[in-house]
Amino acid sequence: MRYMLLIYGDETVRGKMSEEEKGAIFQQYGEFTEGIRKSGAFRAGDPLQPTSSATTVRSKNGKTVATDGPFAETKEQLGGYYIVEAKSLDEAIAMAARIPSVRVGGSIEVRPIMEMGPPH
Repeated sequence: MRYMLLIYGDETVRGKMSEEEKGAIFQQYGEFTEGIRKSGAFRAGDPLQPTSSATTVRSKNGKTVATDGPFAETKEQLGGYYIVEAKSLDEAIAMAARIPSVRVGGSIEVRPIMEMGPPH
């Protein structure tokens, strides 16, 4: 089954990190990504631009309304994602626990992907 691992964290934390700290986190992400690639679990994944670059689209009174920023006020922002193949939720949770953001105060939402049609 495919799972999406949604990476949440406080954007201001990364902004306060030294270049050395940022480099260490990026290296850890590279190692994690390479590990799940080698295991065959990796399907997709990317970091996202900061929430200041986001646009939210809604429908209001039958009209499309686009507003700057993320959809909700929150202390944590969606910073990236992985799509992985896992045999079970437990296996997906084990992968999520190895994502570097967990060690710096972030959280990972593990969500099964609804299969629509032939398996990928």
